Amino acid sequence: MLLFALGFLLVILQPSTGQFPRVCANVQSLLSKECCPPWDGDGSPCGELSNRGSCQNILLSQAPLGPQFPFSGVDDREDWPSVFYNRTCRCEGNFMGFSCGECKFGFSGLNCTERQVKTRRNIFQLTASEKNKFLAYLNLAKNIPSQDYVIATGTYSQMNNGSNPMFRDISVYDLFVWMHYYASRDTLLGGSNVWRDIDFAHEAPGFLPWHRVFLLMWERQIQRITGDENFTIPYWDWRDAEDCEVCNDEYMGGRHPTNPNLLSPASIFSSWQVICTRSEEYNSQQALCSATSEGPIRRNPGNNDKSRTPRLPSSADVEFCLSLTQYESGPMDKMANYSFRNTLEGFADPQTAISNPAQSGLHNALHIYMNGSMSQVQGSANDPIFVLHHAFVDSIFERWLRRHRPMLEVYPAANAPIGHNRENYMVPFIPLYRNGEFFKPSRELGYDYQYLQEPALQSFQDFLTPYLQQARQIWPWLVGAAVFGGIVTAVLTGLVRACQKKKGGTSSEIQPLLIESEEYNNITYQSNF
Repeated sequence: MLLFALGFLLVILQPSTGQFPRVCANVQSLLSKECCPPWDGDGSPCGELSNRGSCQNILLSQAPLGPQFPFSGVDDREDWPSVFYNRTCRCEGNFMGFSCGECKFGFSGLNCTERQVKTRRNIFQLTASEKNKFLAYLNLAKNIPSQDYVIATGTYSQMNNGSNPMFRDISVYDLFVWMHYYASRDTLLGGSNVWRDIDFAHEAPGFLPWHRVFLLMWERQIQRITGDENFTIPYWDWRDAEDCEVCNDEYMGGRHPTNPNLLSPASIFSSWQVICTRSEEYNSQQALCSATSEGPIRRNPGNNDKSRTPRLPSSADVEFCLSLTQYESGPMDKMANYSFRNTLEGFADPQTAISNPAQSGLHNALHIYMNGSMSQVQGSANDPIFVLHHAFVDSIFERWLRRHRPMLEVYPAANAPIGHNRENYMVPFIPLYRNGEFFKPSRELGYDYQYLQEPALQSFQDFLTPYLQQARQIWPWLVGAAVFGGIVTAVLTGLVRACQKKKGGTSSEIQPLLIESEEYNNITYQSNF
């Protein structure tokens, strides 16, 4: 009955976040390179008549890129989305969306003027009803087609530069699986040649902002297809976990009784089919993933290569990572040392912050530990645990932002790997989002985390930490200044007393033995450094 009701809601609600807008996946839009659909509210492109936005040329970043991708003009994702469109809607104020028909994250209301902050909660603190509703929402998203978005099944050149569109329908959940694949796929160079050292969502500064947008869009999709505007993604706090606590039939699916690589038949996820997992096959065919079914979800948690990932991450790993003051460093890729981003992503040791791609820590450790569909980058979002995992990774990013309070300029403006500079648009999102736009506290984007709200002491500690770290660095100077100040004070006090005795010609009987309380309260002591 619940699924029937949710299906009915889909008919009356129109989701609108994703990849290629259906209204722009046609010959006219591709040849004109313009995606400025009319807003339903007034029928004008981008809602221009209602001052919601207007159709504008896309302004691309001209900042230099890093050396990791030595090509130009060979990949549709370069200077996203200019290969497909060079004019899109530019929305005003708090409006957002490919037609400016939505509100920015963190705003709601008819004119998008009402601020809102929703709370993401620990999955184990949901009531049974809330947990079952979450699982039903996931299953609904897996089985209902996206109304507003389609995926590309060919490159722009394979589409004859737009004259032969190659798109297909896809379910709401699989739309996000496909987007994760598309952002991280290899570059097809022709023949049997590919370039693997490229990823628009990983191994570089954009890793955390990209997945932040991904989750916000996914969250909004669920809100819209279900009509549940209060829905938020739950998270799995995996710190110090001894095993996969969500891998049971009550939550994300237990182990199959006869095949440890599959899910229990009692789980709704055992019937799910994965897509976009055969990267070598796509590469050999110089083709894109077409989102056809490729078998069931595979998962065998804990039976992974222990030499690469010996254990799940600990609280100590997370705390060390949070202590790192640099967001990015060096080459700004998986070889970066002392980089918060690279350490949290898992390419640097969580105890030293020295790059070691042969090991997998923190974020990467969870993917490897699952030992299945989630362990391959391009198809990892097929496993619904992906959402719980990345929500918690995002919460660690949030803790770092609150603790260190970085300026926007901390996010690299230039020389990052392709697609990861501050002003680059994120692949493959339409509407367009820049990396730097999501390098800010989550509350400004309309959400918070339950465990970051609850212990007020923790929030206070996160607030004080940057100041304590600065004080620790200048502590020797403070001690020296205090000692010097003490010596100066002692000398001056001695001189003052000597002068007072010299001036005091009267007998000791007329000198006050105690300072009157009124005079005492007017005396102050200062230390000047």
